[in-house]
Amino acid sequence: MAEPTEIRTERLLLRPFRLTDADDVYAYAKDPEWAPYLPIPSPYEYRHAETHVAMSFLVSWDTHPTFAVSLEDTVIGTVQIRMNTDNVTSELGYSIARKHWGKGLMVEAVAAVINWTFEEFDLVKVSARADIQNRQSWRVMEKLGMKREGILRSQEPPNPANPNERVDMVHYGILREEWERQTGR
Repeated sequence: MAEPTEIRTERLLLRPFRLTDADDVYAYAKDPEWAPYLPIPSPYEYRHAETHVAMSFLVSWDTHPTFAVSLEDTVIGTVQIRMNTDNVTSELGYSIARKHWGKGLMVEAVAAVINWTFEEFDLVKVSARADIQNRQSWRVMEKLGMKREGILRSQEPPNPANPNERVDMVHYGILREEWERQTGR
C-alpha cells in the first residue's frame, strides 16, 4: 500500500498537497496563458484551486498519487499519476507555473515521480499524453526517454465549457525495462 511521500530532487521538493497550498496554486493557475492545453475552468477562480488541493486528499495513493511541486517553499506545479485498476500501467499528468517554463524543472519533477512510481509499484509501463499542439509537453516526455506511441484523434475536449470541441492527443510511454536501462537499475 502506497503512503503519501516526499521526494527531493536537486532543486525541488515533491510532496503531498497541504490545505494551505490553494494560494500558491491559484497564483499560477489564474494566468490565462498557463494552461491553454489543460481541461480546466476558465477563468480559473480561487475555488477551483481549493477544489484541486482538496481532491488530492480524497484519492488513494494506491490509485492516484498527487504531488505538489515545490520550489523554495512555494508550490509551482503538480505531478499526478492515475493507476489502471490492475496497477500494471499508469498515466502521468503534470503542469508547472508559466514563469518556470523552459528551466528543466518539469523534467526534473516528472523524472523523480517516474522513478518513484516504478520503485513503488509493480508496473510494466508509465505513459503520458498531451494535446497535439502542446510541443513543450512533448519535449518533456521525450527528455524523459518516453517513446511516442501514437495519436488519438478527437479524443479530448480541451475546455469543459465547450465539450463539443475536441482535440487530438499524442501519447508517449516508457516501459519498465527501458527505464531500468536508462537509469542503470
